Amino acid sequence: MPCSIPGRKKQRLGTEHSHRPNPVPRTKKPPGKFYRPRNHETPFFKLVRDHFDEFENVYFERYQAKYGYWRPVIRSSIDKFFKCGDLKEGFARVRCPDCHEEFFVAFSCRQRACCPTCDQKRALLLGHRLKDEVFVEVPHRQWVFTIPKRLRIYFRFDRALLGKLCRAAYDTVRDVYALEIDGNLGIPAMVGAVQTFGDLIHWHPHIHTIVADGVFTETGHFVRIPDTWKHRAIDIWRDKVFDLLLDEKKIDPDTVSGMKEWKNSGFSVDNSVIIEAEDKEGMQRLVEYISRCPFSLTRMISTTKEGDILYRASNPQCVPFPIAGDHELTAGNPRNFEVFKPLDFLANVTQHIPDKGEHQIRYYGFYSNKKRGMRGKKEPTEVKSQPGVPEGDTTFVKKCKMTWAALIKCVYEVDPLECPKCGGTMKIISFIERHQADVIEKILRHCGLWKEEQPRPPPPEKAESKSDEPKLDYGFFEQTCL
Repeated sequence: MPCSIPGRKKQRLGTEHSHRPNPVPRTKKPPGKFYRPRNHETPFFKLVRDHFDEFENVYFERYQAKYGYWRPVIRSSIDKFFKCGDLKEGFARVRCPDCHEEFFVAFSCRQRACCPTCDQKRALLLGHRLKDEVFVEVPHRQWVFTIPKRLRIYFRFDRALLGKLCRAAYDTVRDVYALEIDGNLGIPAMVGAVQTFGDLIHWHPHIHTIVADGVFTETGHFVRIPDTWKHRAIDIWRDKVFDLLLDEKKIDPDTVSGMKEWKNSGFSVDNSVIIEAEDKEGMQRLVEYISRCPFSLTRMISTTKEGDILYRASNPQCVPFPIAGDHELTAGNPRNFEVFKPLDFLANVTQHIPDKGEHQIRYYGFYSNKKRGMRGKKEPTEVKSQPGVPEGDTTFVKKCKMTWAALIKCVYEVDPLECPKCGGTMKIISFIERHQADVIEKILRHCGLWKEEQPRPPPPEKAESKSDEPKLDYGFFEQTCL
């Protein structure tokens, strides 16, 4: 989080920073044309600050039966989220070599699914990496794989199944393409993203994938397959999921037989979105979409004096959302919002935080790590230029320079390193790290940026655990599914 330094005395730079001869005078731009740092006091931050301790204390009594055991990663992620953008946790000093204007950039927490800012940064980085290092310039399609509500509960209580579900999606694509080309002419290329959330942050595990619109031969030649049999894809996907859950002993053959007789199976496969080879911006947007944060700050509004949370859907049109039978939301009411109690909102958000080491982006086929590594040994990959990164640098330097400044330039189309006073290019001159607590406090107090921590009220007493074994409520997913 960049913070300006008020009243900073102008200093002459030494030879290390004064290599720029006779800077050309620049016209000062009007205010409002420069990047503004994010607001740390968001409604979500205040909600977590005021209610998270209480949520943790009552979790066993109120939420364990529905959401599973308390996972330590939830507490560790939230603790790091509290420190995101906090200058007390360290910062970088940025200075203009022309007019000596200076500001600080706080370090980020880099947490997943609980910090929208860090998730957005990660999505931008992933988009540029996939476009420049992974994807081949051929047409691609987005394939979306969903499963019925009857089966979603198994993936909530056993998160290891999510990776296997993504593998089942790739196997479906491979089998569908094999039907079109009558054999093993080539292999598909797929990048899969595991998503566990719906539009109103309820539990909805599904797979978003970006698949090359065809297959690659052993020599790397691309064979396009523009049309596929959608009904066959759904049948194959359904069988793959059933086989997965049967192998994991989550369901029995009687359950499979009963679900196959449903009029609407609840399984779906959609591949209607296509990105042409030259559509770089469209591909960037698609990658950001499939790797986005589970919730959006712009759709979260605090209401009522009790602090209830009004959360809007992405579509302004009121629809029966979700379909009847989901106990988590009022079934069948046409609307485009949901109202949560503060603790219920935290329960819905934190269930999407992945475990440590849990991969949410996976690579298969021609895009797998093994295949790309084998191709890289034969032909060294050329790293393309990135937005905001100068030309002429080495491969390593180009990768390192894809920093917060370049990402902000991509999103807001303004350069945060452009000096707001003279328009010159500002530079990072030093890093003050967290272990230098005395130095951090001295600098921030001198600049008037030191803020005393506001004491929080003590949380209510923690409920005593009567049993270590949770009672899993399988019934609420089956109310109208059978």
